[in-house]
Amino acid sequence: MEFLIATAIGAMTTAGIYLVLRARSFPVIIGLSLLTYATNLFLFATGRLAVNLPPVISPEAAAYVDPLPQALVLTAIVISFGMTAVVVVMALRAYLETGNDHVDLPGEASPEAREDDWKLLGRKQGDTARPPSAVEESV
Repeated sequence: MEFLIATAIGAMTTAGIYLVLRARSFPVIIGLSLLTYATNLFLFATGRLAVNLPPVISPEAAAYVDPLPQALVLTAIVISFGMTAVVVVMALRAYLETGNDHVDLPGEASPEAREDDWKLLGRKQGDTARPPSAVEESV
């Protein structure tokens, strides 16, 4: 059981680090989520995995499980959900502002970001004038 948990933690950590190092915002968000899942599983495993034991001390129980890791994991789940929501909103805003989802620097530092920029398609690179909208054309 411990080998399975340790392997799962290692696999999630490896995949999370790989995805965080990608140049796109969506894999970075998934990588951060995998890292938080791995951390939560690690915290949960530190409480000694036991089956059918109560998390509180009672006179009837012969043994009990430490409730602190369970409380830490529950708190970490709530915090990671909020963090993921904020990062998704920031990535969406950056995508709408820049026209691509690259996380590296714009301009000359990232020539591949210019190739798939949906705001620059159909326009010259130096042309920053926005095309007229349908409302402006009808007036």
